[in-house]
Parts: sequence; C-alpha cells; structure tokens
Amino acid sequence: MLKEFKEFALKGHLVDLAVGFIIGGAFGKIVSSFVSDVVMPPLGLLLGKVDFSELFINLSGRPFATLAEAKAAGAPTLNYGMFLTAVLDFLIVAGVMFIVVKQMNRLRKPVPAPAAPPMKECPFCLSAVPLKAVRCPACTSELK
Repeated sequence: MLKEFKEFALKGHLVDLAVGFIIGGAFGKIVSSFVSDVVMPPLGLLLGKVDFSELFINLSGRPFATLAEAKAAGAPTLNYGMFLTAVLDFLIVAGVMFIVVKQMNRLRKPVPAPAAPPMKECPFCLSAVPLKAVRCPACTSELK
C-alpha cells in the first residue's frame, strides 16, 4: 500500500491535485469577495436599499432590529440573505468552471478514429474482406 502511494505521489497526480485544490480555494475567496463586495451592494440598492447580509427571519419571537443583535442575544435565526449570497457564489463558480471545462475540451485535440483496413470484395458472396485475406470469412472461398 505504501509502495502504491509512493508511485501515485511520484507520478505527479498528487501535486496536480494539491495545486488545483489551492487554486480552487483562492478562486472561491475571490468569487465570494466579488459577490459580497461588488454584486450584492448594487443589487441591494436596486431592490430598495436592502443589505443582503442583514436579511433574516427571527425564530425566537422577541424583536431584534439587526442580525447582530439577534446573534448577541443567542436567538435562533434563518439567515436567508447570507444563503442567497452563497447561492450566487456557487452559481458564479459553477458558471466559470463550465466555461473553463468547455474551452479545455474544445482545445483538446480530437483522437482520430482508427483507419479502416483496406478491403476488397469476395467475388463469390460479395462480402467485404480485408485486402490481405486469402480466404473469405463469410463463404470460406479461396481468394486470389
């Protein structure tokens, strides 16, 4: 098992995976900042000066003016504004990943189909026979 792991690590797959993971984490932070700092404020302004990070449903029955007050009091809340922000983060990351994968697939060279062997026709049964064949596989006639 240790030998298999050593082979796996030395082939470079582990390093590729680690680099992808680190870049993905950094990209996620950039997208989160983009959504919360660039997209959501103008969207909130368009929707009537709404701060999405302050949208919540108070489940305690006691009135709270802000989410911070509710959290300080230990009141249970449904933070649907933060959830909407997280959904938008996910949609942006998924969209970007879709575009990246689509472009990578487009740039990847297509694998050519194997060339069909040259064929000839059997004079007796008219079936297709490889050019170098000396006997027809369909009717077993000898070919010249």
